[in-house]
Formats: sequence, structure tokens, C-alpha cells
Amino acid sequence: MAEEKLPTRAEDFSEWYNQLVLKAQLADYAPVRGCMIVRPYGWALWENIQAALDQRFKATGHQNVAFPLLIPKSFIEKEKHHVEGFSPELAVVTIGGGEELAEPLILRPTSETIIGHMWSKWIQSYRDLPVLMNQWNSVIRWELRTKLFLRTLEFYWQEGHTAHATRQEAVEETLQMLNVYTDFAVNEAAIPVIPGVKSDAEKFAGADTTYSLEAMMGDQKALQFCTSHFLGQNFAQAFEVKYLDQTGVLQHCWTTSWGLSTRVIGAIIMVHGDDQGLIMPPRIAPIQVVIVPIYKTDEEKASVQKTAKELKAQLIKANLRVHLDEREGFSPGWKFNDWEMRGVPVRVELGPKDVAKQAAMLSRRDRPGREGKVSASLAELPATIEKLLVEIHQSLFDKALAFRRANTRETATYDELKKAVEEGFAFAPWCGSGDCEAKIKEETRATMRCIPIDQTAVLGKEVRTGGACVYCGKPAKDRAIFGRAY
Repeated sequence: MAEEKLPTRAEDFSEWYNQLVLKAQLADYAPVRGCMIVRPYGWALWENIQAALDQRFKATGHQNVAFPLLIPKSFIEKEKHHVEGFSPELAVVTIGGGEELAEPLILRPTSETIIGHMWSKWIQSYRDLPVLMNQWNSVIRWELRTKLFLRTLEFYWQEGHTAHATRQEAVEETLQMLNVYTDFAVNEAAIPVIPGVKSDAEKFAGADTTYSLEAMMGDQKALQFCTSHFLGQNFAQAFEVKYLDQTGVLQHCWTTSWGLSTRVIGAIIMVHGDDQGLIMPPRIAPIQVVIVPIYKTDEEKASVQKTAKELKAQLIKANLRVHLDEREGFSPGWKFNDWEMRGVPVRVELGPKDVAKQAAMLSRRDRPGREGKVSASLAELPATIEKLLVEIHQSLFDKALAFRRANTRETATYDELKKAVEEGFAFAPWCGSGDCEAKIKEETRATMRCIPIDQTAVLGKEVRTGGACVYCGKPAKDRAIFGRAY
């Protein structure tokens, strides 16, 4: 059975991505335009992402909750920046049970408003603070241009919401969660990210400050990995979220919100994938090891299958996620290509000669051909694979970091910036003016991604300080990352 080859990334990166999502059975298009169906393989990846994050959220004191999908329209209208930011994307329910509703209901684009309403009832005193909550759900934003995982009308995510007694506590929470996301990106997804501050034009509607993680994809475009927002007292004032402090004075709370969505799956595909297909980061891969039995006769089949099943049991005992490919009617070569396309980190090839000498050939997904082949004794297979998975994770991260740094240019002039954003990121001095930012966007289609918190980490070296704004020539306030984005 011949499998149609993917387009190469160099030929058509966008089409390579679209076809890969479908062929690897991560997701499919839904009957409603702009929506997606996440298939079992894609959902298994999302479950592993959820588990890795949920553990981190709970370790930092957050508890999971569930709020309704439907929000009264009047709630959305209470915070003026919020309604301005989200109005074009809102889906509104006006009829329920066959009758027109007295007040239209919004399908949640995010939950700050309904949570603020409930907090005004639940929070009375400084003793009720801090409130540290998170929910796993889906939200609806009426996007016009959609792409599986990256931008869909409905998408899955987590949204954290916290309330604090002081400004300092809320700021610390915002940065703590940015660090939690960074830890996840580096240590689970093997994606190097740039933590930074968003400009006023790019920040969340209703936030005082928005922080984000920015990552470079395989086509040198930027992708916002996640966001963490310091909301100040904006939502607390809109929803009367107050507490009595220790001196008996009524104060407004300080709040935060932070979120990461299934868009991260798109990042994993585009950062690590190659012309053969996906390359899954080992720690969150749905399947870490696939065993492919190789035989010709029934006698060989019996012996190889018996050993393969024993190996599978050993690997499961070692807490590895393993699959034994027992499909009939497909050649070993076809299976190899299929599992390469699905990005399984390690493939175990087991034939009669391997059984006889009690060894197997392992193939690393991150290294093509002979370079990725490792011979291992069956007795030491679990330990060998565990070591390989650690090496693969590090190799994926190092490769992605080297790629990002090689495609990020320090730029001092506007001409340099224009050239840099054609090929990756421009790291440029900026005066902080919204006008300059808007002109750069209009003329180059590049947005200000973030002002990196750690400027030396961008290129792995000290960067020039001061200088003149890349657009207007006035003294630079910051050095910012500019890039074309998803």
C-alpha cells in the first residue's frame, strides 16, 4: 500500500503542516467551518500536556474548578477594554428552549467576567485571599481565518485565575506562572522560548501587563506559546471584588489570569517536524516506543511475536508508553515509514536473527538513517531506551535553539529589520511608541512579539544597549523581538 508523500517543508510549509495533521490522525476538520475534531492520537498528546501542566499548577497551590460555558452579555460589557477587545469574536445565544432570551448569553471567549462576578460573593476578607484557581475547558472565539490547532473557533485550553491582597503578590503570581510555562516548554516540549513583555497594542484586553512566551517555528515565523496577564484592579473594580484588610479598610483585589491552549500542539509539530513527518518530544509523546516485528514464515512469526510481547511487558513495567505493531498485510518498511510520520521517538526492529542473538536494532526518530541506529541487548532494552529518550529530548531542544539563534538578527537600522523579518526574528532597539510599532507592522507585516526579560538569552550573548529606535531614530527604550507570526 503506497502512502502519498507529504510535501517538503521547503516546498510548501503550510501545506506540509495541514497534511501532516490529517495523515498523522491528530485532528480533522469538523462539519462547522473553523472547528476541529481532535482524534485519539492528538488527544493523547493533549492529555500528556495537561498532566504535565496540572502537576505543576497543583504544586504551586492552584485548584481546579469548572465555570459555565454561557456568560450573561452584561458581564462582558462591564470591563470596557475587555468588551472592545473581544466584541468582534463573540458568539451570542439569543434563543433558548424555542423562546427569545430576556438577556443574550455569550459563549465564553474567556472567563474573567463570570469569575469576577462570583468572587464578589466569595471574597469578603483578607482571610479569603489569595484565591488560586484553574480550569480546563474549551472557549469560543469567532475567528475568520482558521488553521487546525493554531487558530480555530473552538479550542481547548486551561485558564488560570487568581485574586490577591496586594499588587506585589499578583505581579509575583503572573511571573511565577510564566516561569511554570517556561519550565514546561523546555523540559516537556523541548521548545526554546523567549519570555517577555507584550506591547500595549498586543496585550490582553483588560490587562495592565501581558507576558508571553514566543517561539520560532520551522519556517522562521513566530508563535505565541502562551500568555500570563497581570490584570491590576481592572476586573476587581468592574465586578466589585473587594476585601476587608487587616485594618478594617475595604480594598479592591489585585487579579491575574494565564492560559495555554492546544495551539502548543501546532508549535510541537512546526518546531520539531521534518519532511518525513512529526517528531514527538519523548516526555509527552503519546507513544514513546513502537515495536515492529519482522518475519517471513509462520515459524519465525511465532518466535518473534512471543519475544515482542515479552519486550512490550518489560517496557510497560519500566513506565514507558509502548505500542506493538501487529497489523497484518503491511510490510515492515511501510510500518517504519508510518511510525516515522507519527513521530514516535524510538522504534524497535525485531526479527528472527535478533531473537536468536537476544538483541534488537533501535532507530531514533530525531536522527535519520544509519546515524540514528543503535544496537541493544534485549536484557538491557528498558535502560537503553530510557537513556535514549533523555538524549533525544536534549537533541531536539538544542537543535531548535540553534535554529532560532541562527535565524535571529540584531538589527540597528530599519533596512536591517526589514531584511531580518523576511528570514526570521529581528532583535531591534525600539522607542516604545505605538506609532512606530504600527508603522513597522503595516510596512513589513511583522509584529512586536515581546520585549525579552533576559536579553542575553535571545542570542546567548551580551547585546548592545541604548541606541536609536530602529524606526524613528529617537532614543531606544527597549530591545524587542519583531517577527511575522501565526
